[in-house]
Amino acid sequence: MGKKFTFIGAGSLGFTLALARDILSFDAFNDCEIHLMDIHEGRLEFAKKAIQRLIDTGKYAGSVHATTDRKKALEGADGVLITILQGGVDVWRHDIEIPKTYGIDINVGDTRGPSGVMRFLRTAPVMLDIIRDVEKLCPDAIVLNYTNPMAMLCSYLQRQTKVSVTGLCHSVQGTAHMLARWIGAKNDEITFTCAGINHTSFYLDFKWNGKDAYPLILDKVMNDPEVANEEQVRNEMYLQFGLYPTESSGHNSEYLPWFRKRADLIEKYCTHGTGWNPGHHAYILNEYLEANDTWEERFGEFLSKEEVDLERGEEYAAYIFNALFGDGQPFLFNGNHLNHGIISNMQPEACIESPVWASPTGLQPVHVGALPDNIALLCDMSARIEELAVNAAIEGDPWKIFQANLFDPLTASMLSMEEIKEMTQVMLTKNADFLGYFKTLNI
Repeated sequence: MGKKFTFIGAGSLGFTLALARDILSFDAFNDCEIHLMDIHEGRLEFAKKAIQRLIDTGKYAGSVHATTDRKKALEGADGVLITILQGGVDVWRHDIEIPKTYGIDINVGDTRGPSGVMRFLRTAPVMLDIIRDVEKLCPDAIVLNYTNPMAMLCSYLQRQTKVSVTGLCHSVQGTAHMLARWIGAKNDEITFTCAGINHTSFYLDFKWNGKDAYPLILDKVMNDPEVANEEQVRNEMYLQFGLYPTESSGHNSEYLPWFRKRADLIEKYCTHGTGWNPGHHAYILNEYLEANDTWEERFGEFLSKEEVDLERGEEYAAYIFNALFGDGQPFLFNGNHLNHGIISNMQPEACIESPVWASPTGLQPVHVGALPDNIALLCDMSARIEELAVNAAIEGDPWKIFQANLFDPLTASMLSMEEIKEMTQVMLTKNADFLGYFKTLNI
């Protein structure tokens, strides 16, 4: 009997198609059952048609099923993938627009800072409901989360369940491929060790055919104008920190106090080569709003294509499933999990992003040891702020949300303590419909 894979938030076209394609491409899974669950019936129906097209094109023996009933979708699942957006884009937009009224220019707002914290608070109770269903309906399933904010959600869940859950982000392999392209290497010739926290991990080593490739990367950053201008923020971080970071310049610029606090800095670092071009808040917001309005058109374009690409991609999920309960080929990936000594100079309860082996025996994090002091300081500070927000959600304590925002590097570089408190209160009040699990929303 084929394995059962359940997608929660299956209306996310890009993730659902790519992950389902990858799963079906493994011999062990081409007879699997793919169960799609979403609260948006229109998106769900289109997603089912799209996956059926993959099955038909590949002549797979698998099947696809769609439902708005989460419990039905989860019952007996072997693997669960979560790609949800609680509240939708029309709610998320306030995470960007409210800080902007206080002078804080957020680029994406899905990871940390006031925007990421609000997104976390809305999403946390829904994610916990999903995990509680998993505990009852498929307790042995492997749960892979793609929903942001990754670190806070993974910490929140892993501290409250024994279900095997980890979080996945494509920035690690994506950046590795970018660096390989810069130095003229093939992806399969590159090896690396990467660790830190989600969206702020660093390549502790980066090798091309076993030899240190950092000198080649440095040469490109310093002497190739195209490379220098492709990722201004990340390149500056590399030059000043000594190691290359994983996440795009647009994201990184909003986690740090050095790049978005003045108009001239935004123009210099965040407008022409952020990976989000341009890197100002309105562009990203408008992109998401447009995507929200044109989803049906994008689904239709896929369904009308004469040819469908079945080639396996680079996302980790299918490879992990294959290692755990497919053909058993061990797979090394970067996952998000509680530290518990893996990185020796970060707090034990930090949610870190580090190498993990997947095999038939389960998921086993690899010991990293100590990060360079400057990297550990940067990562541990952000992780501690995230833990304030996680504890706030667990305890229903809005004061800890204010404290988390108080220490956010970009926010603290822009506002007074009283201004941060006022902004936090406005954001909490705006999200009141999603925060019923808090004791009070008054700071």
